[in-house]
Amino acid sequence: MFYSGPSLDVLHRDYAEAGRIDRRAPLVTSSSIVVDAAPAEVWEVLADLRSWPSWASGIRIVELGEVLPGRDFRWKMNGVTLRSRFAVVKPERELTWSGSLLLYRAVDRHVLEPLEDGRTRVVVEESLAGPLLPLLYREATLRSNHERWLGDLRSAVLSRAVRGQARP
Repeated sequence: MFYSGPSLDVLHRDYAEAGRIDRRAPLVTSSSIVVDAAPAEVWEVLADLRSWPSWASGIRIVELGEVLPGRDFRWKMNGVTLRSRFAVVKPERELTWSGSLLLYRAVDRHVLEPLEDGRTRVVVEESLAGPLLPLLYREATLRSNHERWLGDLRSAVLSRAVRGQARP
């Protein structure tokens, strides 16, 4: 209940940049979805953070430069401002960042796994740590948020693919 995890710098360097979450954190979730699109198509939507508000409810991008390792960005989720830093940016494979809100620290990983039939499995993993976190936020809530996010991502990818096919 009192585990706060490593400092944000250590969490970023030793976990996020290594493509891993803090498995000792009080909240750890993993969810996945299969998208009927190639990894390149999924990546195009996932890595376009400026488009997130158009397909993910409750998201607003506050400050964003280039999507590159070590670059900071700020965004709002359901009105709460989060400060994050990209750790892994591997086109068509992985987008990972670390982030913080007050005394809470997280690592978010999005891994794209190409499937033999041209589809893509998207896996979202997150670790979230901070004092008294289990009293304030439940694993089921975090998992539900990830599952909604994945469904919205899949819809956005498929919608973009349909719009692209409709063009002359």
